[in-house]
Amino acid sequence: MTEQTSATLDRISRVGIVPVIVLDDAAHAEPLVAALAAGGVRAIEITFRTAAGEAAIRAVADTPDFVVGAGTVLTPVDVDRAADAGATFVVSPGLDESVLERATDLGIAALPGVATATEVQRALRLGLDAVKLFPARQLGGVAMVAALAGPFPTVRIMPSGGVTVDDAPAYLAQPTVFAISGGWIASRAAIADGDFGGIEIRARQAASLRGSL
Repeated sequence: MTEQTSATLDRISRVGIVPVIVLDDAAHAEPLVAALAAGGVRAIEITFRTAAGEAAIRAVADTPDFVVGAGTVLTPVDVDRAADAGATFVVSPGLDESVLERATDLGIAALPGVATATEVQRALRLGLDAVKLFPARQLGGVAMVAALAGPFPTVRIMPSGGVTVDDAPAYLAQPTVFAISGGWIASRAAIADGDFGGIEIRARQAASLRGSL
């Protein structure tokens, strides 16, 4: 892990909350980031699930004091697209060695998804110390995080998938959890409706959960 990628993960850890964003219109990226920042959440994962993802990342990548990453990164080509757009980290649903290698080549942080202890061990062998637990709720939620902490106490975990405002505090209280990610702060529908005031309120609520621990 390079100094640059380590610094990116440290920034994500300080924020503690990473909204997972699905955008249908890249024009929504700037008001969305403004709403999140106003609420105290200064990180974002903009997924490549839609055609607008790459342009949206490009639109907000230079936002001061804000960490911008790409999600649903499935191939080395996706890593290239993310890096070219200005993302400083990439997130994948699974563990793909070719994606990790390309991210390393480009000097950006990678958070691959893992679902088993075997995959955590594989991530360690590949030189990683931070992973995404996905899909967290279906895998057992907080109980799964606690179970993995026994054999892997040094691995930093970001639960994702079914994480809500209600269970966020329990996740964040786990010593191995360095951040959580989820879609409840800024849903696809809320963004499409232009409900940036509501997004700011939910971001402030999420930031207060982190600050209360």
